[in-house]
Amino acid sequence: MKTYSIIDGSESSLKNFLKTLPGVDQVGAEARAAMLATRSIKNASKAFAIDLAISMVDLTTLEGADTPGKVRALCSKGLRPDPTDSTVPHVGAICVYNDMVGIARKHLDAIGGEEIPIAAVSTAFPSGRASLAVKIQDTEDAISSGAAEIDMVIDRGAFLSGRFGEVFEEIQIIRGICGDRAHLKVILETGELVTYDNVRKASYLAMLAGADFIKTSTGKVAPAATAPVVLVMLEAVRDFYEMTGTRIGVKPAGGIRNTKDAIKQLVLVNETAGPEWLTPTLFRIGASALLNDLLQQRMKMRDGRYASPNYVTID
Repeated sequence: MKTYSIIDGSESSLKNFLKTLPGVDQVGAEARAAMLATRSIKNASKAFAIDLAISMVDLTTLEGADTPGKVRALCSKGLRPDPTDSTVPHVGAICVYNDMVGIARKHLDAIGGEEIPIAAVSTAFPSGRASLAVKIQDTEDAISSGAAEIDMVIDRGAFLSGRFGEVFEEIQIIRGICGDRAHLKVILETGELVTYDNVRKASYLAMLAGADFIKTSTGKVAPAATAPVVLVMLEAVRDFYEMTGTRIGVKPAGGIRNTKDAIKQLVLVNETAGPEWLTPTLFRIGASALLNDLLQQRMKMRDGRYASPNYVTID
């Protein structure tokens, strides 16, 4: 708590704090992530894990060819992933570009999905290359249109140049705009941060500035949500909680495409941050195709056979 209390947001205080963070043991992190990936779970636990993973999905479409019709269909699927089975939970959120937020919100409200939040990618996603004024307007527009979650990108150029105060201030400003109207997820774009040490530093920078979630990636840059990167971020939120008493969520995005991948993520969460993080309020998975595979695996466990892909809506 003492270390946390001396941070005032200045460049010097941030650099001094980040220097105190222990370096990441690259070999150790990769070995532990690989070991946890080998864990198997019983069928009863697998059924629970599949439903939990479905409830954690931020069902996403972030393409230039997105249409209102596609977004409405995605919202319908997010609310009723399997129209033939009312026991399937709804997804954690619908994630879209700003101009689709209003369309998604209106459609969800019309079909009984008021409880599903709309997440909007903001602050010049995915590059982050825009003026602060543009990023502020981007965020305001999203919230005004009905976004309850803002997924912002950090300025990786500023971070890699050592301008930590600039990154911190920008997150704080967007946090202030969100206020109590929207949760803030801060995207680190870990594929561009090069080292695990940088991932740890960026995680702390975002949390100190007021992030509700730290998110691995935009899904537009490879590598994205690798297991060792997620491990480092989970260790960061765990240690941050021990230091401050505040729990911050984690959202891996990019490359998580099937049920096996999703369950590996849940094992990683449970064994690293702890079972308290096994909830959609503290862990989300940014994905599109993942939901189809989760549904097919769920049908297999229910019916004893794999359903044809034709039984699952194709995005």
